[in-house]
Amino acid sequence: EMKTGEGKTLTAIMPAYLNALSGNPVHIVTVNEYLAKREFEGSIGDVFRFLGMTVGLNTKDKDHAQKQQAYLCDILYTTNSELGFDYLRDNMEIEASNLVMKRPYSYAIVDEVDSILIDEARTPLIISQSVKETKNLYKEAQRFVRTLKNSHYLIELETKTIELTEEGITKAENFFQIDNLYNVEHASLLHHVKNALKAAFTMHKDKDYLVDYKDGQVLIIDQFTGRALPGRQFSDGLHQALEAKEGVLIKEETSIGATITYQNFFRLYHKLSGMTGTAKT
Repeated sequence: EMKTGEGKTLTAIMPAYLNALSGNPVHIVTVNEYLAKREFEGSIGDVFRFLGMTVGLNTKDKDHAQKQQAYLCDILYTTNSELGFDYLRDNMEIEASNLVMKRPYSYAIVDEVDSILIDEARTPLIISQSVKETKNLYKEAQRFVRTLKNSHYLIELETKTIELTEEGITKAENFFQIDNLYNVEHASLLHHVKNALKAAFTMHKDKDYLVDYKDGQVLIIDQFTGRALPGRQFSDGLHQALEAKEGVLIKEETSIGATITYQNFFRLYHKLSGMTGTAKT
């Protein structure tokens, strides 16, 4: 623990250099890219270079080849978010040659460590990927749901679960002209029908969500504050089902490609240390 102005940046030189002497990489994790760039380009970076160390900078504007080169350095300046997202992207790679981080997670020095490992410990880093185009299925499922009567579905209001009855299943098979709704080849259709059911009968406008007809979007309502949450979406296609229900533009559906929390990410390091001026508070 060192208070602001007592020289945390300078102090980090010694443990960073000592651990880099082993031949393993050292990651110095700053709270923002400005600080990482400042230390890399300034006198601190020059000290490491004078001592014979290679020094790298990893920021979000770097291309793939630049990132690979930076991770090969003895000392790397970067941010916690860029480290985490690089790790997730590497986990989605098929070819080992495409990995940006090819060396072990050996040692990290984390600036403002209490902020990252306590305040943001369980903050998930998420990489989303687009799902195959299925806008027409959302519209068709919504068209089907509008033909249903009470005898076609069973609803559990407390848990917001809803299922088709036998009569409803038969109606669906006739509507979509298929033999068996629960056949594996119709898994995507069944998923869309279930979302359309939930959107139609368990989700209520102005209670669970708002519709901004001017901008053509569905907004989630925070159940604790009652306020709209711009930029947030219901998951697993439910948001798109609501867009189909309300007749606004159906946005591209995304799914989680990879995710990790800061807490779990920093457990990857063989040794972990940090600096802060606010640990006791």
